Amino acid sequence: MPLDVIKLTAKLISCKSVTPDEGGALDYLQEILQNLGFKCTRMVFSDTDTPDVDNLYARLGTKMPNLCFAGHTDVVPVGDMAAWSHDPFGAVEKDGLIYGRGAVDMKGGIAAWVAALAKYIDQSGNPNGSLSLLITGDEEGPSINGTRKMLLRLEDMGEKLSHVITGEPTNPDYMGQMMKIGRRGSVNFNLIINGVQGHVGYPHLADNPIHRLSRICAVLCDLKIDAGSEHFQPSSLSITSIDVGNATENIIPATAVAKFNIRFNDLHISMDIEKIIIDVINTAGGDGLKFTLSKRISGESFLTKPGFLSDIVGRAVKDETGKICQLSTTGGTSDSRFIKDYCPVLDFGLVGKSMHKIDEYVAIDDLHSLVNIYHNIIKYYYDEK
Repeated sequence: MPLDVIKLTAKLISCKSVTPDEGGALDYLQEILQNLGFKCTRMVFSDTDTPDVDNLYARLGTKMPNLCFAGHTDVVPVGDMAAWSHDPFGAVEKDGLIYGRGAVDMKGGIAAWVAALAKYIDQSGNPNGSLSLLITGDEEGPSINGTRKMLLRLEDMGEKLSHVITGEPTNPDYMGQMMKIGRRGSVNFNLIINGVQGHVGYPHLADNPIHRLSRICAVLCDLKIDAGSEHFQPSSLSITSIDVGNATENIIPATAVAKFNIRFNDLHISMDIEKIIIDVINTAGGDGLKFTLSKRISGESFLTKPGFLSDIVGRAVKDETGKICQLSTTGGTSDSRFIKDYCPVLDFGLVGKSMHKIDEYVAIDDLHSLVNIYHNIIKYYYDEK
């Protein structure tokens, strides 16, 4: 049965699924998918010091190959409600746009895939294989109780994914502009420089951690990690915080803290990056330096080599938009960083200009275009297979 992508998008936006709340979004999707013949499995995961998260896996068919769509129904907080021109959960339509939190990141993308599934089933029947959806409620949060644990559970269940399309917004300016065939790795560092507290009038009796940290940060700011690779831009470092917690003017503090993030390409793994940073700290920090460095790895870099999957997506995009879709690895990361350990994966979705912003919106024309692209992806996938 055909499904209206506009109504699907509006209904999903109306679900207040701010991480980690399910907000009714998964319940709604499950009802729609079950009506299309999908077998739905809910997965709730817990962990220490993190909220429980509800997730959904749905599959139509039992045979291989299994083409899967990955996405998330959770959204970031709305921020200042008064700053919104429309109710962030009202799905207001105006001037060819639908406004609401999650409109583009990524409830519109999920709605487009579900509408494309319905269109495919209506025109072609069930595929000679399987179609599935991997939908988490934890992508905008700590990403602990979502996709990673879902993949492990699916493996335990004997479920196998052949290829995955992750529906994150990938187009900077217009539909069909860009797909993401890989993502940079991301590692966050927390550097604590330990000095000796003292009176500013007697600096020789203290060891000023701010001076040491300043020299280190100066080198980090100018650090050229690499020149990039065939499919990746140069790795980049951004300092995100410098703090000493010093409320007075006449005390040299005992510690100084800096936080920074590195987005690295496929020339490195996170362990390599850590070694580079430690060398900088030891060299720039000076003799007698005492420091503590901790890290949190958001994900390693990965590349899905151009081939079958990217060719199908590119063909579907060109047929709908007439444009050649750029193969890219730019931008942030996505849950594809977990999926890549199980099967080939790439990201393709809506135009991301408004994601996470006040008055987030999606163009209605883009939704219709994405339905056609997704439908063609499914069609070409099973034509080729």
